[in-house]
Amino acid sequence: MVWIADFISARCPSECVQMTSALVELQARLPKDRGWSGVRLVSFSVDPVNDRPPVLAEYAKRNSADPARWRFLTGSLEAIRRLSTEGMKRKAGEAGTGDPGMPILHSRQFVLVDREGRIRGHYEGLTEPGRAELMDDLTRVVNEKPAAILAVPPTILDGHYLEVRRQTQLSGASRVKAFHEFRFTDRIAESGITFRHHIVDDAGRDYKPSHYDHGNSLAVADVDGDGRLDLFFVDQLGPGELWKNAGGGIFENATRASGIAQGERIGVGASFVDIDNDGDPDLFTTSVRGGNQLYVNDGRGSFKDITREAGVGYSGHSAAAVFFDFDRDGLLDLWLCNTGSYTTEAKGRGGYYVGVNDAFAGQLKPERYESKILYRNMGGNVFRDVTEAVGILDYSWTGDSTQLDANEDGFPDLYVLNMQGPDEYYENVEGKSFIKKSRDLFPKTPWGSMGVKVFDFNGDGGLDVYVTDMHTDMAPPKGILPEDEKKKLPEELMFPRSFLNTDAELVFGNALYRKEGPGRFKEVSEEAGAETYWPWGPSVGDLNADGYEDLFVGAGMGYPFRYGINSLLLNEGGAKFADSEFIVGVEPRRGGHMAKPWFELDCSGADRKHPLSPPGEQGRIAVWGALSTRAAAIFDLDDDGDLDIVTSEFNDSPQILVSDLSAKKSIHFLKVRLIGSRSNRGGIGATVVVRAAGKSAIQASDGKSGYLSQSCMPLYFGLGDADHADSLEVKWPSGIRQTVGGPIQGNRQIDIREE
Repeated sequence: MVWIADFISARCPSECVQMTSALVELQARLPKDRGWSGVRLVSFSVDPVNDRPPVLAEYAKRNSADPARWRFLTGSLEAIRRLSTEGMKRKAGEAGTGDPGMPILHSRQFVLVDREGRIRGHYEGLTEPGRAELMDDLTRVVNEKPAAILAVPPTILDGHYLEVRRQTQLSGASRVKAFHEFRFTDRIAESGITFRHHIVDDAGRDYKPSHYDHGNSLAVADVDGDGRLDLFFVDQLGPGELWKNAGGGIFENATRASGIAQGERIGVGASFVDIDNDGDPDLFTTSVRGGNQLYVNDGRGSFKDITREAGVGYSGHSAAAVFFDFDRDGLLDLWLCNTGSYTTEAKGRGGYYVGVNDAFAGQLKPERYESKILYRNMGGNVFRDVTEAVGILDYSWTGDSTQLDANEDGFPDLYVLNMQGPDEYYENVEGKSFIKKSRDLFPKTPWGSMGVKVFDFNGDGGLDVYVTDMHTDMAPPKGILPEDEKKKLPEELMFPRSFLNTDAELVFGNALYRKEGPGRFKEVSEEAGAETYWPWGPSVGDLNADGYEDLFVGAGMGYPFRYGINSLLLNEGGAKFADSEFIVGVEPRRGGHMAKPWFELDCSGADRKHPLSPPGEQGRIAVWGALSTRAAAIFDLDDDGDLDIVTSEFNDSPQILVSDLSAKKSIHFLKVRLIGSRSNRGGIGATVVVRAAGKSAIQASDGKSGYLSQSCMPLYFGLGDADHADSLEVKWPSGIRQTVGGPIQGNRQIDIREE
């Protein structure tokens, strides 16, 4: 479809009348033959308060608009403003008080959009030369040959193998011991969220494995204190967006009013944490060589950039930011994960630093190593680099890390991922220093770790460690067949030891370390069914409220690789996980889509020498790539009592996967929000044990919500068949143990204040 758009108000007495008259004339001039049947006229109202659908219908009738060809649309002021500035690339601003009929100052130009959704031109609508130019260009666009489609690889447009997998999993659904008679539905259209992720050319038309394809995160917190959890999406090429929860599964874009201004930075990760103990979530964001940023929240969802004063504006190849109180002084410190240098000094479109061609071999090049940084929170919103002082110099190729108290001495240790080498573990010595004890506790780790989460998968009261391994799955030169995705990679298919650059024993896939006691873990991923393919980060939550936490693992590489499914693993009573993504509707995606247009080549012009441009080819080629997920957050977004899933997609819009569990069965749960006093205000580093119906469930309050992310959310405990908890116990970071006696009525949120 080709369309021409303008912006009007039905009660505007001057220019809008002239713009509409010009479209009336254009409508009459449009040829009636078949080739022009796909041309549409669209007028967007900038006055949504007055221009309700009946008003626009009358306006259309008054101007003899053909309803089959000319549409009149409206929306919220913010949506119209975004459409004008970001969609149509026309400036829009607040109107003055002297013209109540024009709430938004808008362009007087027509916009021509072609079949691929590209803007082909802007035209002065009130001049005859402008309208003539529009008609000439419209004729050219209508007569253009549509862009040819090139799918890379071709299988991304063939859903047969996905259907085979769906049927296979559904046929075994009766053997899944966890409750699974509920479904997720992608409600992105209904949510009002219009955020879309954008990529740099190194992840698209000029693809190279330079770590830009690792994507971005999303973080969750109640930023304005209204009791509803809001969303912050990180973009790669462009600023992130804050979406406030309006209730009922509806969100509103609050970026413009929030004060969060990231400029032209190449975004990576985000963390919501309360760094100043004032009771509201602050925001820290990371970037690739653009400088990281720290924003403090005024409690009403307005943020102020204090990066310079805080001393945390490091500029490098940063990824995740992990906040934890390593010295137990009641203030959250910052462990900044810096991956390693993978860029050159050259700049590409959008201002990003072009990646090196051999980033995946960075472990062999010490000159590219980049140290992690430990910042101590000194109070007063000031941080100090104490990395060397505490002896934690680490040069792993790290995207993410997590705190855990492995030896149960009350001081949080660090598990540090390595995407190009074995993982590392640092034991905290009374908040004064760290000792490397990696192989003592974890003698075998993955080589290509991407995500990590600490949780009690088997309900024995010990906090286990789950690590997802992406890069091992990249080793086989011919890839891995779908039927082999649940298997560990045979060592003979792994990269050679000379490339791995380590003699350490390795787990060739995901790792699940079951805690056996203080400082003792056993790797049990295979027997627990925890292997997945092309995984990024895990998100954990009790999706069926049965008292055992389940896993969602975002996955897939995107262009130029085949489609990789997201995994949803239901916990079968702590014995093992059952693959359930097709059973509960996470796969296939909405509409069965596996791919989308990734970029376009002009084979007759600037792209005639591109590797994908066939010799002698004329015209345009639309190159399609596979859809893929990077991060996810699990929380109750619509306050109906069950847990939903929001994803961060690579080069696409998020998925808003809303659960219908509470509509399918009577569920029981308890949400727990911690409020520290001697400890940090958000209770980061605490553990909570809930006892109900003779069973105990433990959760670590670490804020780790997914890949490259940290969030401020209440802990969610499914209670199974019990309608109340018998007791609740908190072990605070300060060392205080606090017990709340029962019965504690379920199906509500309870706030626990440190005594």
